[in-house]
Amino acid sequence: MCSGRIDLEFILRAFANGQDGVFIGACRLGECNYVTHGNYDTFGTVLLCRRIMRHIGIAPERLHIAFMSAADGNILAESINGFVETVKKLGPLGQAENEQADDLAPRLQAVRRLVPYIKLVERERLRVPVKTREAYERFYTGAEFERLFDELVADRLAVSRIMLLLRQKPLTTQELAAALDLNPSEISGYMNGSSRQGLVRYDEGSKRYTLADVA
Repeated sequence: MCSGRIDLEFILRAFANGQDGVFIGACRLGECNYVTHGNYDTFGTVLLCRRIMRHIGIAPERLHIAFMSAADGNILAESINGFVETVKKLGPLGQAENEQADDLAPRLQAVRRLVPYIKLVERERLRVPVKTREAYERFYTGAEFERLFDELVADRLAVSRIMLLLRQKPLTTQELAAALDLNPSEISGYMNGSSRQGLVRYDEGSKRYTLADVA
């Protein structure tokens, strides 16, 4: 199977199901068997996913990709053994992050809700025009990527997490800020935008935000 068929949702689902690490084996870069350069697409997905993981508090080292040919059995073995050792040092999901698995679950859920949008953004705004490992690594570690990530992904993710919290119960600005580790002014900005879109409403009686479709 071409590694290019590995979807962002597959990786996130693995962590949501409690896996402590995800290893991806792909063809050598520049040696795609299907002439589709799907391994570069997967490389970009991995680099983007690592940034998302860091944003939601999961160690990016829990996701690894290695490139090899069908004849590189020794490289496969070494790569897997090295990754297993890395995951052992990190411990179960949440341990190295100083988080409870129950706290990570809603963050992963919020990201998974955005996967179709993130894939669209990746295709339209985050594609690297040059197919080299150096170009991909340079872009995904650069200032322009960080700017685009904050603009296109981080803000949407914050709103997604807010929607999930409000689905459970109405909350004040301060309660939302504490839950998302943001300051109240940031929450107010998100809520103003969400109110204009008809997603949330402010209940004057309880002084709390609630979903717009909740009576």
